[in-house]
Amino acid sequence: MRQIFLDTETTGLSAENGDRVIEIGCVEMVRRKLTGDNKHFYLNPERDSHEDALKVHGISNEFLKDKPKFSAVVDELLDYLQDAEIIIHNAPFDVGFLNKELELIGRKPITQFVAKVTDSLMMAKELFPGKRNSLNALCDRLDVDNSGRTLHGALLDAELLADVYINLTRGQNTLMMEVEGGTPEGDSAPLVDLRTFVLPLLAANDQEVADHEILLTQIDKASKGKTVWRAMDADFLTA
Repeated sequence: MRQIFLDTETTGLSAENGDRVIEIGCVEMVRRKLTGDNKHFYLNPERDSHEDALKVHGISNEFLKDKPKFSAVVDELLDYLQDAEIIIHNAPFDVGFLNKELELIGRKPITQFVAKVTDSLMMAKELFPGKRNSLNALCDRLDVDNSGRTLHGALLDAELLADVYINLTRGQNTLMMEVEGGTPEGDSAPLVDLRTFVLPLLAANDQEVADHEILLTQIDKASKGKTVWRAMDADFLTA
């Protein structure tokens, strides 16, 4: 499935109170490889941005006056997004604005055109509970270079989000692997199902078991008896 990283900039924070989309940036990824087939639109919102919003994105009202309206680019945008998984950081915000723009021109919500909407902010909160999970914070944590992000920009933020997402999902979550080489047409290499292989089970010997117990005891002592496995053992014995 195609994955599209999407970001918007807006005139303010409330689509329901009349704020509009002024910029849309989209970055395409297929099989975990960025394709370069991206989309970027500046839009005339037919209203001025709030002062606080201008400080965030730096896109002046004058700059947007000769840009197309959302209705002029909607077909190109929806064709591009069709049947893809859309990945957005804080998805309810951007989806809410896109749905309002679609509603204003009598079109169906964005979820009627895409296969799935994934909120990368929720993913990050699950992986890093209790920590800051803004795009900037994730870039710092995952070693993604965001030095060029002095202001918010939809296409730049979508590109950064793609890099962040790749790092967030780098762990293996399937028993499939790519084999060396590719097809003559340059497509991705075929996948090998590792479930067809019988993997040897290596048991620890007596010395390794004893060394492991010594290490657990040392950790338990250092934590003053607060290790989880001791509590689980106690619960098991009293059950």
